[in-house]
Amino acid sequence: MNAILKLSLAILMSAASPAAFAQDSHAGHGAAAGHEMAAAAELTDGEVRKIDKDAGKITLRHGEIKNLNMAAMTMVLRVKDAAMLDQVQVGDRIRFAADRVDGAVTIVQLQKAQ
Repeated sequence: MNAILKLSLAILMSAASPAAFAQDSHAGHGAAAGHEMAAAAELTDGEVRKIDKDAGKITLRHGEIKNLNMAAMTMVLRVKDAAMLDQVQVGDRIRFAADRVDGAVTIVQLQKAQ
């Protein structure tokens, strides 16, 4: 009888374990998602080098983009909304937020630096 009780307890514990793990796992993702959103709101300094309104792209020399773990460099970025490109001209200093949208690094917020 003792062996059956131990076996039953072992089965019960192993069945409950994945559910508890799944709850912990989702809680962790929620915290990570919140952290990513907070990091995405952090603006990065940049300078406009080129604007391609037809393609919806902008070339920037920018500082570190922390939420994407991207070092400072000059690169071409997509913009979430092509109307953002009407706000800036080549040579402008800007502040922006970028994130991955459909696999591409995309500017999701853009403003002229003060």
